[in-house]
Amino acid sequence: MRKSYLTWVIVLLVVAGGLWAVLRPGSSGPSTAATSATPQSVPVVVARSSRQDVPVYLQGLGNVQAFNTVTIRPQVDGQLLQIAFKEGQEVQAGDLLAQIDPRTYQASLDQALAKKAQDEAQLANARIDLARYTGLAEKNYVARQQLDATQAQVNQLQASVKGDSAVVENAKVLLGYTSIKSPISGRVGIRQVDVGNIVHANDTTGIVMVTQFRPISVLFTLPENAVLRVVNGMAGQPLKVVVLSRDGKQELDEGVLQLVDNQIDPATATARLKATFANKKGLLWPGLFVNVRLRVATLRQVVTVPATAVQRGPQGPYAFVVKDDATVEMRPLTLGDASEGVVVIENGLSEGESVVVEGHYRLQPGSRVSAKTAAADTNTAIKPE
Repeated sequence: MRKSYLTWVIVLLVVAGGLWAVLRPGSSGPSTAATSATPQSVPVVVARSSRQDVPVYLQGLGNVQAFNTVTIRPQVDGQLLQIAFKEGQEVQAGDLLAQIDPRTYQASLDQALAKKAQDEAQLANARIDLARYTGLAEKNYVARQQLDATQAQVNQLQASVKGDSAVVENAKVLLGYTSIKSPISGRVGIRQVDVGNIVHANDTTGIVMVTQFRPISVLFTLPENAVLRVVNGMAGQPLKVVVLSRDGKQELDEGVLQLVDNQIDPATATARLKATFANKKGLLWPGLFVNVRLRVATLRQVVTVPATAVQRGPQGPYAFVVKDDATVEMRPLTLGDASEGVVVIENGLSEGESVVVEGHYRLQPGSRVSAKTAAADTNTAIKPE
């Protein structure tokens, strides 16, 4: 019993000695180590806010539309003798597209010309008689009735010649319709009728369709709240419009805005707009869906930061600003327009302040950071236009 008691006394003395060694003043134990440890810096990438001109774009979805579309239909009946185009060929205004058998219409023209010549000969003879009878009537050698009858005959033949001229012109027009020419410059589509068929003036299908695609139009829509901004922009100068492929990776063409439709669709609360493009590369095809960027204004010398610097929180947008002591501050921001990877700061930042663009997830207000500047800080620059 005495031996067991001594054993417990020794154990308690050892434990007490160990605790005193750890907790005594000047000890380098865990408590002191924890309090003397230096906080570790968080590596981040920063960029400086800057002043620059920022173009403001509105985005929309559009549909390419031919500048003009014409369905080529026969205007007279007859057999189709010739197709003078290849499907998909580009044609110019006035180029021959098809030829209808002209013989019937040529015969009608010849007949009308012959009838006109006959009436003109009779008119010439009647005028000679009128001149002769006029002189004789003055000397009372012929009756006045004879003179009046000759005058009436001259008038009648003059009217007949005028009617003949109209018939001749009509025959010429019908003969001209046998040669079907393109009324516009453009590209022909798929042929609908083959050579040898009888075509009629009242055919609904037509022979082929010609679409004008240089220039070409794009119809697109924007929300109704953008209309006022567009109208104000149009008051100064023509607005620039850029069309992109559906995936947004390829710029197809650049043109100008022509008009804003005269009404807003109440069902969708959108307005239709129309832009025109030169389409020199031929990348725009009627019916193609495209993305549209409309430049409505340019903000001059405004404070901007990269879009990656702006974070969203319960209280709204903010950015981590690096202070002179290498710590960060959470700064609430008032944002303006965003364009081409930068955001306009209306309130909350001054020019030249450093903001964190990478590494936000490990930060909190007061965190110490090890800052690295973004590559030449050029990613925030907007190309001048």
